[in-house]
Amino acid sequence: MRLPIVHHPAFDARFDAAHRFPMSKFSRLADVLLADGLVEKDGWHIPAPALPGWLRLAHDARYVDQVLGQAVPEPIEREIGFKVDERVALRSRAATGGTVLTGRLALAEGLACNTAGGSHHARADQGAGFSVFNDVAVAARLMIADGDVAKVLVVDCDVHQGDGTARIFAGDPSVFTFSIHCEKNYPVRKATSDLDVGLEDGLGDQAYLAIFRDALRTAFERAKPDIVFYNAGVDPHKDDRLGRLSLSDDGLAERDRHAIGFIRERDVPVACVLGGGYSKDIDTLARRHSIVHRIATEFA
Repeated sequence: MRLPIVHHPAFDARFDAAHRFPMSKFSRLADVLLADGLVEKDGWHIPAPALPGWLRLAHDARYVDQVLGQAVPEPIEREIGFKVDERVALRSRAATGGTVLTGRLALAEGLACNTAGGSHHARADQGAGFSVFNDVAVAARLMIADGDVAKVLVVDCDVHQGDGTARIFAGDPSVFTFSIHCEKNYPVRKATSDLDVGLEDGLGDQAYLAIFRDALRTAFERAKPDIVFYNAGVDPHKDDRLGRLSLSDDGLAERDRHAIGFIRERDVPVACVLGGGYSKDIDTLARRHSIVHRIATEFA
């Protein structure tokens, strides 16, 4: 089976190259995956942009309407980190639709990857931290509402805590949130996930992996999931400008290999989303983001 990979041209909202959010990484990642044969030409699974009703499963109706109407208040746009114009609104719907499709493909095939997603700072009432809609939260809520699954585990390996996801699912026993992140990093005010593992600055491959293996087992045993959404952020990398951990490419690959292997050995589907990565060298960053797709092909 060829690994199902989800992509939409609208994932790239075409920011100016000087913008601090490296928006062009999504287009470059698609180029890399095509050039390296991980996906065939015209082999993408192309998602439909998320419907408003889907978005309202995880977000307040007022905020959804503000985004879709490009009327997000300026203070919220400042927290997000960019203006929510027509291209950003479409990008946010497309990325969310991409994670929904990734979840559905994972249920059908056992494993699937998005080339976007992981916008985990968005909470019910607003976006923040480069996150407009919380795509994983929307996908989890939709799959539960449709009766596709009853229990969801979110494994969030972005270097920043998945605070929006934790807040959306606080008190919801159907979704277990696990975040492993750098403790002294954004956001300053942490939320409470079902399992939080806050790490010291500068932690390298071996120490990180030892902690991660134990925590993943604990989260899985507590969650008893029907599907896992895996946020494969690459911002724990030693060269990431927003990271503060010290993982190498090999360390990220081993993290992804262990996570996907552990879950698939237990016959639970895995839906992978991209997560954060903020290096200025777009080609290097795109190739770093492709690690999860390369590792996933080992299990497809």
